[in-house]
Amino acid sequence: MLTVSGLLSILMGTAGIANDTLFAASRYAYRFDLTAWGWIHLVIGVALFIAGLGVLTHQSWGRGAGAAVAGISLITQFMFVPYYPAWAIPVMTLDLLILFALTRGHIETSGGQ
Repeated sequence: MLTVSGLLSILMGTAGIANDTLFAASRYAYRFDLTAWGWIHLVIGVALFIAGLGVLTHQSWGRGAGAAVAGISLITQFMFVPYYPAWAIPVMTLDLLILFALTRGHIETSGGQ
């Protein structure tokens, strides 16, 4: 899920950088230039993808980095809702699922007891 969220953020960032008139929001507290939002999404997307690869390869840093970056992604997607809610809300849901999956307790199974 981390790599999927990362790829989605990379696509959003690329769209924002390539065409900064793609999204519009008026009078918003977190109003940034769309190119800036594009770079933010691109950087977070790359970080999500790298953390996802860390989790998939069972690296010790993968879960912690994934949870941290998914939390950051969740916050930035919330701030991005007025620009493109049809994109931001599903990605926020995906980030919440990622946080749940990475922060729940790991259950050890013992063979047959």
